[in-house]
Amino acid sequence: MGVTVRQKVKGKGKPWWVFIAHNGKRKSIKVGARDAADNLKARIEEKLKAGELRITDEKTVPTFGEYARKFLDTQNHLKHSTTVSYEGILRNHLGKFLDRPLDEIKRADIKDLLSAKQKKGLTPGTVKNIQRFISRVFTEAREDELITAHPAERMGKYIQSKERERDVNPLTQEEAKLFLDAVQTHYPRHYPFFLCALRTGMRLGELLALEWGAVDFHGGFIEVVRSFTRGRYTTPKNGKTRRIDMTPQLAETLKELRTERKREALARGWKELPQLIFVETTGAMVGGDLLRRRVFHPALEKAGLRHVRIHDLRHTVASILIQNGESLAYVRDQLGHSSIQITVDIYGHLEPGKNRAAMAKLDDDFSTYEQKTGCAGGE
Repeated sequence: MGVTVRQKVKGKGKPWWVFIAHNGKRKSIKVGARDAADNLKARIEEKLKAGELRITDEKTVPTFGEYARKFLDTQNHLKHSTTVSYEGILRNHLGKFLDRPLDEIKRADIKDLLSAKQKKGLTPGTVKNIQRFISRVFTEAREDELITAHPAERMGKYIQSKERERDVNPLTQEEAKLFLDAVQTHYPRHYPFFLCALRTGMRLGELLALEWGAVDFHGGFIEVVRSFTRGRYTTPKNGKTRRIDMTPQLAETLKELRTERKREALARGWKELPQLIFVETTGAMVGGDLLRRRVFHPALEKAGLRHVRIHDLRHTVASILIQNGESLAYVRDQLGHSSIQITVDIYGHLEPGKNRAAMAKLDDDFSTYEQKTGCAGGE
């Protein structure tokens, strides 16, 4: 609530406006020059304070719940998974805001909400998604001129982050081999799936949606063009397609699998070879949750390995590549990160010799260290 001055369209020569938000109603007045707008603002504030100004010709500002629902219903460009996530946030985390008018929600209210969610044990990523949704709603409301101030901008500093590397629990190369051996022995139908996971670093949804048409045996690569998330096909994360180099072992395994699928199609009376690579005996897509429960976790146990997440297979690929001397830029391209910074944040600590060489540079005889170890600063 209050009176503010700003430009609707920023720039030299653009008009200045006075925005009034009072008792759940709002009004905007086009003035022109900044000085004139400031003077009008002062006069309006005096009249509001004296109770001499009444706003009668403006719409009532909607509640956060009303406007957030409208926002979700009209944002057709959002990915389905994002919409589902936002709907869950609105339903489960924002109850205290639902019945409050947009212009009555202050920055301190949002800070308190985020703090409370963190104290309840929600992960930084979840809290960040809550903040991001709130911010998008208020951004839209400001563009619709329902509010004059944005209370949720630049609030990332209030979200306590933890080191991303703590979320990374990769298998070693030897452990990955033990796991694959267990899958091949006890769950042979799903061996190609997990070999593909551990040779490409693809996300679970990308593996589930992988089709034969995306595999180029001649070029030696797999083209990741889609994912299966929350019950439907969508683009890969970040909306970017990518090509992943295919190892000889994986290429040979997929060739054998395609031959086996053709025999299976004939034996089971399928009209045609399923387009999906990884399917059940019915020809239907393998279910991600069932795959975790029926194969992944039991195979870890049979291999005598610790409990990790299926997503840690992706981290395993990245960590082995880095330990083998591949660049972070190559890992970024293979895994499909939107920026090199994400790759650095997650895996930078895994670069072999990086920290040791960095500390060695403090010595006066670093050149001698280089000659003895062959290390050139971890480059």
